Amino acid sequence: FKLMKLAGAYWRGDSNNPMLQRIYGTAFWKKKDLDAHLAMLEEAKKRDHRKLGRELDLFGSMEEAGPGLSYWFPRGDILREQIVNYWKDLHRSRGYRTVTTPHISRAALWETSGHMEFYKDNMYIFEQDDRPYVVKPMNCPGHILIYKRKSRGYRSLPVRYAELGTVYRAELKGTLHGLMRVRGFTQDDAHIFCTPGQLEGEVGDCIQLVKDLLGTFGFADFKVELSVRDPENKGKYAGTDEEWEMAEASLVKAIEKHELPYTREEGEAVFYGPKIDVKLVDAIGRTWQTSTIQFDFNLPRRFGVTYTDADGQDKYVYMVHRAIMGSLERFIGILTENFAGDFPLWLAPEQARVLSVSRDQHDYAGDVTRRLCAAGLRVEADTRDDKVGFKIREAEIMHVPWMLVVGGREAENGTVSVRGRHGVDKGSMSVEDAARMLLDTVEART
Repeated sequence: FKLMKLAGAYWRGDSNNPMLQRIYGTAFWKKKDLDAHLAMLEEAKKRDHRKLGRELDLFGSMEEAGPGLSYWFPRGDILREQIVNYWKDLHRSRGYRTVTTPHISRAALWETSGHMEFYKDNMYIFEQDDRPYVVKPMNCPGHILIYKRKSRGYRSLPVRYAELGTVYRAELKGTLHGLMRVRGFTQDDAHIFCTPGQLEGEVGDCIQLVKDLLGTFGFADFKVELSVRDPENKGKYAGTDEEWEMAEASLVKAIEKHELPYTREEGEAVFYGPKIDVKLVDAIGRTWQTSTIQFDFNLPRRFGVTYTDADGQDKYVYMVHRAIMGSLERFIGILTENFAGDFPLWLAPEQARVLSVSRDQHDYAGDVTRRLCAAGLRVEADTRDDKVGFKIREAEIMHVPWMLVVGGREAENGTVSVRGRHGVDKGSMSVEDAARMLLDTVEART
């Protein structure tokens, strides 16, 4: 075993409570397992997204604004934008319609949803027009209102709404941690309104979407948990026995169809329905909770969310909540640590940097940069009078994937000398060939 560290901690995470002493330690049956764990922790320190966020000028928080609020700097905003654009394109190709809902709404909406009764302490509430308003802690009620704006028949289902919606939750200060735990974050939220007969297919499609999206970012190893109700205490859950049995069976069939090993967690379901949680495994073996697929037997009844069936009767929809990344902030924190800041070319804020050897090549370096940017690449020029070796080291420190060196010979021949991070040397090539090489890599998302 090993004693790891000592730290102070407020009782129940509340700074108004007494400070306690927290002792951290770990233990393994075999020394080799302990050594492997300690090596992983050392590697994790190097990959800490808070450290890399500062060093790579991506994101951070501002003390003047308060804790738990993320600021995206220009380079970080480019990274975020690439993920957002890919997410939207993928969802639209899978039959989702993207929506946008307001950040605030009347408290009455949250009384209907039940959040004012069960979640009030985690919500930001204020007065406006002599009425209480809420800064939204989640996107579900907004999507329900959009669904309910017109009557629906069974032939018009399923309806799939997706939103990168920023929500706010009054997390305790002591629980905040970089991008991983914040007070304002953007959920990659979606809600599916469907019939019972469509349920299994929709869940299967959600699982495929999880695999495809996370796979694009390089994650292939997952741990899956199926959370179901406590069979000995059915009274605390919303929905009928028939609905729960159908929902649980649909989840199981979908998981098994995709041949994913899973664990069944009895009594771990939320009160409104069973769920699937997916944990990805990163480059150093850590697991992260990201994706979730949840049924909801509660909100359709509270809001009267229905459709007209083939028999002409109005029936409650089956509602599925699902998120793939969890939140954009947390997912980018995970990505930063997984890649140790060495993002794939398609995500890299700066994909290449043109480095002039001397002052004589400044104009040519600027011309190359403009041509590459016109081709659709994110390229900057370093035409300072510093030595090229210094420029290369600085580009590597900033994790720029490719460096294009231009000296007198390159300027004369209209070429660039292509150098990658970690000593990769592609030699000399034309500007057009260099652009095609980079664009092919971007298109492949590798």
